[in-house]
Amino acid sequence: MARLGLGKEWNCVFANEKSDKKAASYRSRFGPHGLKVCDVADLKLADLPGTPTLAWASFPCQDLSLAGNGAGLAGDRSGTFRPFWNLIVQLRKVDRHPQIVVLENVVGTLTSHGGADFQAIITSLVNAGYKAGAMVIDAVGFLPQSRPRLFIIGFDREIDLPDALVASGPSDYWHGRTLRASAEALPDRLRRNWVWWYLPSPTRRIAAFADLIENRPTGVAWHSDTQTAHILSLMSPLHRKKIEDAQRLGAKIVGTIYRRTRPDENGNRVQRAEVRFDQISGCLRTPVGGSSRQTIIVVNGSKIRTRLLSPREAARLMGVPEDYPLPGNYNDAYHLFGDGLAVPVVAWLNRHLLAPLAATRMMAAA
Repeated sequence: MARLGLGKEWNCVFANEKSDKKAASYRSRFGPHGLKVCDVADLKLADLPGTPTLAWASFPCQDLSLAGNGAGLAGDRSGTFRPFWNLIVQLRKVDRHPQIVVLENVVGTLTSHGGADFQAIITSLVNAGYKAGAMVIDAVGFLPQSRPRLFIIGFDREIDLPDALVASGPSDYWHGRTLRASAEALPDRLRRNWVWWYLPSPTRRIAAFADLIENRPTGVAWHSDTQTAHILSLMSPLHRKKIEDAQRLGAKIVGTIYRRTRPDENGNRVQRAEVRFDQISGCLRTPVGGSSRQTIIVVNGSKIRTRLLSPREAARLMGVPEDYPLPGNYNDAYHLFGDGLAVPVVAWLNRHLLAPLAATRMMAAA
Protein backbone atom coordinates (compact mmCIF):
# COMPACT_ATOMS: atom_id res chain seq x y z
CA MET A 1 0.00 0.00 0.00
CA ALA A 2 3.03 2.27 0.35
CA ARG A 3 3.74 1.57 -3.31
CA LEU A 4 0.14 2.37 -4.26
CA GLY A 5 0.35 5.69 -2.42
CA LEU A 6 3.73 6.69 -3.84
CA GLY A 7 2.32 6.21 -7.32
CA LYS A 8 3.81 5.65 -10.74
CA GLU A 9 6.34 8.50 -10.51
CA TRP A 10 8.44 6.21 -8.34
CA ASN A 11 10.17 3.11 -9.70
CA CYS A 12 10.15 0.41 -7.04
CA VAL A 13 13.34 -1.64 -7.55
CA PHE A 14 13.14 -3.82 -4.44
CA ALA A 15 10.55 -4.99 -1.92
CA ASN A 16 10.74 -7.39 1.00
CA GLU A 17 7.93 -9.30 2.73
CA LYS A 18 8.09 -12.22 5.12
CA SER A 19 4.49 -13.42 4.73
CA ASP A 20 3.85 -15.67 1.73
CA LYS A 21 0.19 -14.64 1.72
CA LYS A 22 0.94 -10.94 1.66
CA ALA A 23 3.60 -11.53 -0.98
CA ALA A 24 1.01 -13.29 -3.15
CA SER A 25 -1.25 -10.24 -2.89
CA TYR A 26 1.65 -7.95 -3.83
CA ARG A 27 2.47 -10.07 -6.88
CA SER A 28 -1.16 -10.09 -7.99
CA ARG A 29 -0.98 -6.31 -8.36
CA PHE A 30 2.64 -5.54 -9.21
CA GLY A 31 4.09 -8.79 -10.50
CA PRO A 32 7.06 -10.70 -9.08
CA HIS A 33 9.87 -8.36 -10.16
CA GLY A 34 12.02 -7.07 -7.32
CA LEU A 35 10.18 -8.88 -4.50
CA LYS A 36 12.15 -11.08 -2.11
CA VAL A 37 10.13 -13.14 0.35
CA CYS A 38 12.11 -13.75 3.53
CA ASP A 39 12.81 -12.40 7.00
CA VAL A 40 14.46 -8.98 6.72
CA ALA A 41 17.23 -10.36 8.96
CA ASP A 42 18.15 -12.79 6.16
CA LEU A 43 18.72 -10.06 3.58
CA LYS A 44 22.27 -9.29 2.48
CA LEU A 45 23.71 -6.13 1.00
CA ALA A 46 24.04 -7.95 -2.32
CA ASP A 47 20.24 -8.38 -2.40
CA LEU A 48 19.73 -4.61 -2.62
CA PRO A 49 20.14 -3.14 -6.11
CA GLY A 50 21.58 0.24 -7.06
CA THR A 51 21.50 3.47 -5.07
CA PRO A 52 17.90 4.16 -4.01
CA THR A 53 16.45 7.61 -3.53
CA LEU A 54 13.94 6.37 -0.95
CA ALA A 55 13.77 3.48 1.51
CA TRP A 56 10.43 2.82 3.22
CA ALA A 57 9.98 0.54 6.22
CA SER A 58 6.70 -0.26 7.94
CA PHE A 59 7.94 -2.67 10.57
CA PRO A 60 5.63 -4.76 12.81
CA CYS A 61 3.82 -2.78 15.49
CA GLN A 62 2.81 -5.44 18.01
CA ASP A 63 5.64 -4.84 20.49
CA LEU A 64 5.18 -1.05 20.29
CA SER A 65 1.39 -0.80 20.40
CA LEU A 66 -0.56 0.01 23.53
CA ALA A 67 -2.28 -3.37 23.19
CA GLY A 68 1.01 -5.23 22.79
CA ASN A 69 3.33 -6.91 25.25
CA GLY A 70 5.55 -3.92 25.89
CA ALA A 71 8.71 -5.50 24.50
CA GLY A 72 9.35 -2.50 22.23
CA LEU A 73 12.34 -2.65 19.90
CA ALA A 74 13.65 -5.58 21.93
CA GLY A 75 10.68 -7.67 20.79
CA ASP A 76 10.87 -10.29 18.08
CA ARG A 77 8.43 -8.43 15.81
CA SER A 78 9.00 -4.68 16.23
CA GLY A 79 12.69 -5.47 16.69
CA THR A 80 12.90 -6.15 12.95
CA PHE A 81 13.73 -2.44 12.72
CA ARG A 82 17.29 -3.30 13.70
CA PRO A 83 18.22 -5.67 10.84
CA PHE A 84 16.54 -3.26 8.42
CA TRP A 85 18.63 -0.42 9.79
CA ASN A 86 21.81 -2.50 9.62
CA LEU A 87 21.23 -2.69 5.87
CA ILE A 88 20.91 1.11 5.67
CA VAL A 89 24.19 1.48 7.57
CA GLN A 90 25.90 -0.98 5.21
CA LEU A 91 24.60 0.98 2.22
CA ARG A 92 26.07 4.15 3.74
CA LYS A 93 29.48 2.50 4.05
CA VAL A 94 29.57 1.76 0.31
CA ASP A 95 28.05 5.15 -0.61
CA ARG A 96 24.79 3.62 -1.82
CA HIS A 97 22.56 4.88 0.98
CA PRO A 98 19.08 6.28 0.29
CA GLN A 99 18.75 10.03 0.58
CA ILE A 100 15.27 9.68 2.10
CA VAL A 101 14.12 7.15 4.71
CA VAL A 102 10.54 6.77 5.90
CA LEU A 103 9.74 4.69 8.99
CA GLU A 104 6.06 4.08 9.78
CA ASN A 105 4.55 2.58 12.90
CA VAL A 106 1.90 3.05 15.59
CA VAL A 107 1.83 6.17 17.76
CA GLY A 108 2.74 4.01 20.75
CA THR A 109 6.30 4.11 19.39
CA LEU A 110 6.62 7.56 20.95
CA THR A 111 6.00 6.34 24.50
CA SER A 112 7.35 2.77 24.30
CA HIS A 113 9.76 2.18 27.20
CA GLY A 114 9.26 5.73 28.41
CA GLY A 115 10.35 7.19 25.08
CA ALA A 116 13.59 5.19 24.90
CA ASP A 117 12.58 3.30 21.77
CA PHE A 118 11.71 6.50 19.90
CA GLN A 119 15.02 8.01 20.96
CA ALA A 120 16.83 4.87 19.78
CA ILE A 121 15.27 5.21 16.33
CA ILE A 122 16.19 8.90 16.04
CA THR A 123 19.71 8.09 17.28
CA SER A 124 20.03 5.47 14.54
CA LEU A 125 19.02 8.01 11.89
CA VAL A 126 21.36 10.73 13.14
CA ASN A 127 24.30 8.35 13.57
CA ALA A 128 23.82 7.27 9.95
CA GLY A 129 24.02 10.84 8.66
CA TYR A 130 20.38 11.87 8.49
CA LYS A 131 18.37 14.78 9.75
CA ALA A 132 15.09 13.45 11.15
CA GLY A 133 11.60 14.62 11.92
CA ALA A 134 8.25 12.99 12.54
CA MET A 135 4.54 13.53 12.07
CA VAL A 136 1.43 11.81 13.36
CA ILE A 137 -0.98 11.45 10.46
CA ASP A 138 -4.51 10.20 11.08
CA ALA A 139 -6.24 8.59 8.10
CA VAL A 140 -9.47 10.24 9.28
CA GLY A 141 -8.34 13.38 7.44
CA PHE A 142 -8.58 11.43 4.18
CA LEU A 143 -10.87 8.44 4.79
CA PRO A 144 -13.73 7.54 7.18
CA GLN A 145 -11.40 5.57 9.45
CA SER A 146 -9.73 6.61 12.69
CA ARG A 147 -6.15 5.45 12.14
CA PRO A 148 -3.36 7.63 13.58
CA ARG A 149 0.14 6.53 12.60
CA LEU A 150 3.63 7.85 13.27
CA PHE A 151 5.78 8.70 10.23
CA ILE A 152 9.48 9.36 10.85
CA ILE A 153 11.23 10.92 7.83
CA GLY A 154 15.00 11.13 7.56
CA PHE A 155 16.89 13.12 4.92
CA ASP A 156 20.62 13.05 4.13
CA ARG A 157 22.05 15.97 6.08
CA GLU A 158 24.76 16.54 3.47
CA ILE A 159 22.07 17.95 1.17
CA ASP A 160 20.57 21.37 1.94
CA LEU A 161 16.87 21.35 2.74
CA PRO A 162 14.65 23.89 0.94
CA ASP A 163 12.96 26.29 3.36
CA ALA A 164 9.51 25.45 1.94
CA LEU A 165 9.69 21.92 3.36
CA VAL A 166 10.67 22.89 6.89
CA ALA A 167 8.48 24.60 9.48
CA SER A 168 9.85 26.93 12.13
CA GLY A 169 8.21 24.82 14.81
CA PRO A 170 5.58 22.17 15.44
CA SER A 171 2.07 22.45 14.02
CA ASP A 172 -1.07 21.56 15.93
CA TYR A 173 -2.31 19.36 13.10
CA TRP A 174 0.72 17.11 12.51
CA HIS A 175 2.73 17.45 15.71
CA GLY A 176 0.50 16.69 18.68
CA ARG A 177 1.36 17.03 22.33
CA THR A 178 2.93 13.58 22.70
CA LEU A 179 5.15 14.03 19.65
CA ARG A 180 6.22 17.50 20.77
CA ALA A 181 7.09 16.18 24.22
CA SER A 182 9.04 13.29 22.68
CA ALA A 183 11.05 15.66 20.50
CA GLU A 184 11.74 18.02 23.38
CA ALA A 185 13.01 15.09 25.48
CA LEU A 186 15.69 14.21 22.93
CA PRO A 187 19.33 14.95 23.88
CA ASP A 188 20.86 18.12 22.42
CA ARG A 189 22.81 16.27 19.72
CA LEU A 190 19.64 14.72 18.37
CA ARG A 191 17.65 17.94 18.65
CA ARG A 192 20.28 19.73 16.54
CA ASN A 193 19.45 17.24 13.79
CA TRP A 194 15.68 17.40 14.31
CA VAL A 195 13.38 18.82 11.61
CA TRP A 196 9.80 19.99 11.94
CA TRP A 197 8.60 18.95 8.50
CA TYR A 198 6.06 21.18 6.82
CA LEU A 199 2.95 19.56 5.37
CA PRO A 200 -0.29 21.32 4.44
CA SER A 201 -3.40 20.00 6.17
CA PRO A 202 -6.03 18.25 4.03
CA THR A 203 -9.12 20.26 3.17
CA ARG A 204 -11.14 17.87 1.01
CA ARG A 205 -14.35 16.51 2.55
CA ILE A 206 -14.07 12.79 3.25
CA ALA A 207 -16.71 10.24 2.33
CA ALA A 208 -19.12 8.96 4.96
CA PHE A 209 -18.62 5.40 6.20
CA ALA A 210 -22.05 4.47 4.84
CA ASP A 211 -20.90 5.48 1.33
CA LEU A 212 -18.27 2.73 1.35
CA ILE A 213 -20.65 -0.10 2.23
CA GLU A 214 -21.43 -2.77 -0.37
CA ASN A 215 -25.11 -3.17 -1.22
CA ARG A 216 -24.47 -6.85 -1.91
CA PRO A 217 -21.49 -7.75 0.27
CA THR A 218 -19.06 -10.39 -0.92
CA GLY A 219 -17.15 -12.70 1.38
CA VAL A 220 -19.52 -12.23 4.33
CA ALA A 221 -23.13 -13.04 5.23
CA TRP A 222 -25.67 -11.19 7.32
CA HIS A 223 -25.99 -12.50 10.85
CA SER A 224 -29.03 -14.43 11.95
CA ASP A 225 -31.52 -12.73 14.26
CA THR A 226 -30.08 -14.77 17.12
CA GLN A 227 -26.52 -13.61 16.39
CA THR A 228 -27.64 -9.98 16.17
CA ALA A 229 -29.56 -10.29 19.44
CA HIS A 230 -26.42 -11.66 21.12
CA ILE A 231 -24.37 -8.68 19.93
CA LEU A 232 -27.01 -6.28 21.26
CA SER A 233 -27.00 -8.13 24.59
CA LEU A 234 -23.32 -7.29 24.99
CA MET A 235 -24.02 -3.55 24.95
CA SER A 236 -23.95 -1.39 28.05
CA PRO A 237 -26.99 0.87 28.70
CA LEU A 238 -25.11 3.77 27.08
CA HIS A 239 -24.60 1.95 23.80
CA ARG A 240 -28.03 0.36 23.86
CA LYS A 241 -29.45 3.89 24.09
CA LYS A 242 -27.52 4.81 20.92
CA ILE A 243 -29.38 2.00 19.13
CA GLU A 244 -32.73 3.17 20.48
CA ASP A 245 -32.02 6.77 19.42
CA ALA A 246 -31.17 5.56 15.92
CA GLN A 247 -34.41 3.54 15.79
CA ARG A 248 -36.47 6.59 16.68
CA LEU A 249 -35.16 8.41 13.61
CA GLY A 250 -37.12 5.98 11.43
CA ALA A 251 -34.49 6.05 8.67
CA LYS A 252 -31.68 3.76 7.55
CA ILE A 253 -28.68 4.41 9.83
CA VAL A 254 -25.36 2.63 9.31
CA GLY A 255 -22.84 2.25 12.11
CA THR A 256 -19.95 0.09 13.29
CA ILE A 257 -19.46 -2.13 16.31
CA TYR A 258 -16.29 -3.28 18.05
CA ARG A 259 -16.20 -5.84 20.82
CA ARG A 260 -13.95 -4.83 23.70
CA THR A 261 -13.17 -6.09 27.19
CA ARG A 262 -14.36 -3.60 29.80
CA PRO A 263 -14.83 -3.64 33.59
CA ASP A 264 -18.43 -4.01 34.76
CA GLU A 265 -20.03 -2.35 37.79
CA ASN A 266 -18.35 -4.96 40.03
CA GLY A 267 -14.91 -4.51 38.50
CA ASN A 268 -15.03 -7.79 36.59
CA ARG A 269 -13.69 -7.86 33.02
CA VAL A 270 -16.51 -8.59 30.58
CA GLN A 271 -16.94 -8.40 26.82
CA ARG A 272 -18.84 -5.35 25.59
CA ALA A 273 -20.12 -4.38 22.15
CA GLU A 274 -19.60 -0.66 21.48
CA VAL A 275 -21.39 1.10 18.64
CA ARG A 276 -20.70 4.36 16.82
CA PHE A 277 -22.90 6.17 14.29
CA ASP A 278 -20.60 9.11 13.51
CA GLN A 279 -19.81 7.74 10.02
CA ILE A 280 -16.21 7.06 11.03
CA SER A 281 -14.91 3.52 11.26
CA GLY A 282 -12.74 2.39 14.13
CA CYS A 283 -9.18 1.46 13.27
CA LEU A 284 -8.88 -1.70 11.18
CA ARG A 285 -6.90 -4.40 12.96
CA THR A 286 -5.56 -7.80 12.09
CA PRO A 287 -8.02 -10.68 12.78
CA VAL A 288 -6.59 -12.03 16.02
CA GLY A 289 -9.68 -13.12 17.91
CA GLY A 290 -13.28 -12.04 17.40
CA SER A 291 -12.87 -8.66 19.11
CA SER A 292 -10.59 -7.39 16.35
CA ARG A 293 -13.15 -7.83 13.57
CA GLN A 294 -15.32 -4.83 12.93
CA THR A 295 -19.08 -5.38 12.66
CA ILE A 296 -21.47 -3.31 10.56
CA ILE A 297 -24.87 -2.51 12.01
CA VAL A 298 -27.79 -1.21 9.95
CA VAL A 299 -30.74 0.22 11.88
CA ASN A 300 -33.95 0.99 9.99
CA GLY A 301 -36.73 1.64 12.48
CA SER A 302 -37.49 -1.56 14.32
CA LYS A 303 -35.34 -3.64 11.98
CA ILE A 304 -31.70 -4.21 12.98
CA ARG A 305 -29.18 -6.17 10.92
CA THR A 306 -25.51 -6.93 11.59
CA ARG A 307 -22.62 -8.55 9.75
CA LEU A 308 -18.86 -8.44 9.55
CA LEU A 309 -17.10 -5.85 7.42
CA SER A 310 -16.46 -7.33 3.97
CA PRO A 311 -12.97 -7.60 2.43
CA ARG A 312 -13.81 -4.99 -0.23
CA GLU A 313 -15.12 -2.61 2.42
CA ALA A 314 -11.89 -3.06 4.39
CA ALA A 315 -9.97 -2.24 1.20
CA ARG A 316 -12.06 0.89 0.68
CA LEU A 317 -11.38 2.02 4.24
CA MET A 318 -7.67 1.93 3.35
CA GLY A 319 -8.19 3.84 0.11
CA VAL A 320 -7.18 0.86 -2.01
CA PRO A 321 -8.35 1.04 -5.66
CA GLU A 322 -11.46 -0.91 -6.64
CA ASP A 323 -9.47 -3.00 -9.13
CA TYR A 324 -7.03 -4.21 -6.48
CA PRO A 325 -7.20 -8.05 -6.38
CA LEU A 326 -8.50 -9.29 -3.04
CA PRO A 327 -7.17 -12.42 -1.29
CA GLY A 328 -9.64 -15.27 -1.55
CA ASN A 329 -9.68 -15.99 2.18
CA TYR A 330 -11.53 -13.58 4.50
CA ASN A 331 -8.91 -13.61 7.25
CA ASP A 332 -6.09 -13.15 4.74
CA ALA A 333 -7.82 -10.09 3.31
CA TYR A 334 -8.57 -8.62 6.72
CA HIS A 335 -4.98 -9.26 7.83
CA LEU A 336 -3.60 -7.58 4.72
CA PHE A 337 -5.62 -4.40 5.14
CA GLY A 338 -5.52 -4.34 8.94
CA ASP A 339 -1.72 -4.33 8.76
CA GLY A 340 -1.54 -1.89 5.87
CA LEU A 341 -1.11 1.78 5.13
CA ALA A 342 -3.88 4.19 4.21
CA VAL A 343 -3.11 4.88 0.56
CA PRO A 344 -4.29 8.55 0.48
CA VAL A 345 -2.08 9.30 3.51
CA VAL A 346 1.00 8.04 1.66
CA ALA A 347 -0.06 9.94 -1.47
CA TRP A 348 -0.40 13.20 0.50
CA LEU A 349 2.96 12.69 2.18
CA ASN A 350 4.54 11.96 -1.18
CA ARG A 351 2.99 14.89 -2.99
CA HIS A 352 3.88 17.52 -0.42
CA LEU A 353 7.13 16.20 1.08
CA LEU A 354 8.75 13.08 -0.39
CA ALA A 355 8.58 14.03 -4.07
CA PRO A 356 9.89 17.57 -3.35
CA LEU A 357 12.69 16.06 -1.25
CA ALA A 358 13.59 13.74 -4.11
CA ALA A 359 13.68 16.71 -6.47
CA THR A 360 16.02 18.49 -4.04
CA ARG A 361 18.38 15.53 -4.18
CA MET A 362 18.42 15.56 -7.97
CA MET A 363 19.09 19.30 -8.10
CA ALA A 364 21.95 18.88 -5.64
CA ALA A 365 23.46 16.15 -7.81
CA ALA A 366 23.17 18.22 -11.02
